[in-house]
Amino acid sequence: MYWDESACYEFSAREIDTLEAATSALQELCVEAGQRIVDENLYERLAIPHAFHDLITDSWNRDDPSLYGRFDLRFDGKSAPKLLEYNADTPTSLLEAAVVQWHWLQELYPSRDQFNSIHEKLIASWKSIRPNGPQYFACIKEHEEDLRNVEYLMDTAVQAGVDARHIFVEDIGWNSGRFVDLQDQPIADLFKLYPWEWLIHEQFGKYLLKEPMRLIEPAWKMMWSNKGILALLWEMFPNHENLLPAYFSPEPLGDDYVEKPLLSREGANITIKSGLREQATDGEYGEEGFVYQQLAELPRFDGNYTVIGSWVIGGEAAGIGIREDATPVTGNLSRFVPHYFVP
Repeated sequence: MYWDESACYEFSAREIDTLEAATSALQELCVEAGQRIVDENLYERLAIPHAFHDLITDSWNRDDPSLYGRFDLRFDGKSAPKLLEYNADTPTSLLEAAVVQWHWLQELYPSRDQFNSIHEKLIASWKSIRPNGPQYFACIKEHEEDLRNVEYLMDTAVQAGVDARHIFVEDIGWNSGRFVDLQDQPIADLFKLYPWEWLIHEQFGKYLLKEPMRLIEPAWKMMWSNKGILALLWEMFPNHENLLPAYFSPEPLGDDYVEKPLLSREGANITIKSGLREQATDGEYGEEGFVYQQLAELPRFDGNYTVIGSWVIGGEAAGIGIREDATPVTGNLSRFVPHYFVP
């Protein structure tokens, strides 16, 4: 993610209210969809391995705590915001959204406001989560962006009075029925910036079924971070103003749609089909299957395609970040651009 303050976006207070309301509405729809998946045992439709169905069900029924998530929205200021996808498990660009653009605002536009209570809500959420002992924070080695996000989250936890400790995913061990750190101390609470779909296929992933530690994000987030949730949402709430038509096959959408793997990251393996034209990105995803969403071209400003990332912290709308790209697919090299609104 690249910070870029060569441009910024100005919103009206009404537009910010619209984005906040859409985010809250989408969160409620996802809760209803999650309950349906659990009640009707729809995990196979999301290609979730059978061995983990009960883990998700138990996690959902316990209401295991969730820290954060990010809706990616299409919004042009004219029509209702539309959900493109929900980064519910391992969203990044958090530091830019919560802190960097806030300092930018204070330095350059102190008389303006910003849709941004992310930092405060993160601290409040850690106080609510209340780990029983040390709260470990994990990401993979040699990934600077992930480490930056994890270090920021650790700082918010410390401000909430939490004993925050860092460990790399590669350094987590298993001993005597427990996950342990490098000093062989048990890890009872773990925040992992590492996708569930990768975690369950690791050598020690099967031990997660024993629930030896509390994970954030929780197992039930496997339902929401799967792009199949887009098709289930449309199935349950057709014609909702904040949803785009989405299906598990392309036929209902004709010749204009976006093909997305059920599990993918950073814009990989996306195919945009518009009539006879087709544009695709590279990647290694798609083995589990695809979902097909109605094509809704991103708004362009000064030649840049724009996506709004609307953050949910502790279940509540908390603020936005904006990413720009020269191409219609937002990826890991897209620019992060700040915003303000006029009260």
